[in-house]
Amino acid sequence: MDHLINHPGLIVGFSIVIIIMLLLDLGVFNKKSHEVSNKEALIWSVVWISLSMLFSGVIYWIVGWEAFTQFQSAYWIEKALSVDNLFVFIMVFGFFNVPKYLHHKVLFWGIIGALIFRAIFIFTGVELINMTYLPEMDILGVQDVEINVILSLFGVFLLVAGIKSWSAQEDTDENKDFTKSPGAKLVYRFFNVTKNFEGDRFFIYEQGKRIATPLFVVVAVIEFTDLIFAVDSIPAIFAIAPDDPFILYTSNIFAILGLRALYFLLANFMHMFSKLHYGLAVILAFIGVKMLISPFYHISSPLSLAVVGGILIVSVVISFMFPAPHEEDEGIEGKE
Repeated sequence: MDHLINHPGLIVGFSIVIIIMLLLDLGVFNKKSHEVSNKEALIWSVVWISLSMLFSGVIYWIVGWEAFTQFQSAYWIEKALSVDNLFVFIMVFGFFNVPKYLHHKVLFWGIIGALIFRAIFIFTGVELINMTYLPEMDILGVQDVEINVILSLFGVFLLVAGIKSWSAQEDTDENKDFTKSPGAKLVYRFFNVTKNFEGDRFFIYEQGKRIATPLFVVVAVIEFTDLIFAVDSIPAIFAIAPDDPFILYTSNIFAILGLRALYFLLANFMHMFSKLHYGLAVILAFIGVKMLISPFYHISSPLSLAVVGGILIVSVVISFMFPAPHEEDEGIEGKE
């Protein structure tokens, strides 16, 4: 099969598009911190999804159908699993009483960090996978079985994670003290932190000393939260294209870059997706099973895409049919 890694022009084009969009986002459209409206969030959601679909179309045209379905599968898996991040983002902003006009800046820099850490995770993971194939062997009458240690461990992990996610009760993080998050502890260890926000600044200077603001603490908490969620999402996409890191990275980056807009668009309506976590649990379990049985039976990328898409559609439809009671429209306001 032809791989995206064999087409450096696509990688260069992807990099240019991402850099231009980030520069436009930070330097033009969001030069000044402001509250993001539903209309603005909807426009940016459409822009990022359209760019993602356009890039996948280019992949289909240049590389082929298999790579196209791999990109689509990895993209929608990451997109779906990222929804869980939104719940935590809401709680983090509420806990620290972050003004709404500062949410975009926090998420922007949080995602910049995600671009770096996801690259490290994905490219290191692919190298480890390539190094951990066991010699071919005969198992249960099946000849020339090739087992990969890392993929097998990921499979078990995702299967267990899916089962736990299905049986999980109400979110226990609602009363969590985020100042005890490892990200926050790291900031408090190396910096003094002001009691109040200082506009959209991460640092101020007092008597010649550099002092962090609570906004910088929030960014650190968001970064650590993304690392935790990457533990689920990165192994899940390895089942899609374990030998093509660029398919995994490009789909992953397109998915998380659209996460900010999705946050502002859906934060006040998360109660309408109350059954989605059941769908995500089934997806995790499905990917885990796919990894475990891959030495014996290959589930194709088009079939994986159909299964993942079907599960997401069903879970969203059920959520709309049986919505959870909406206690109060706390939304993303926090306590201002």
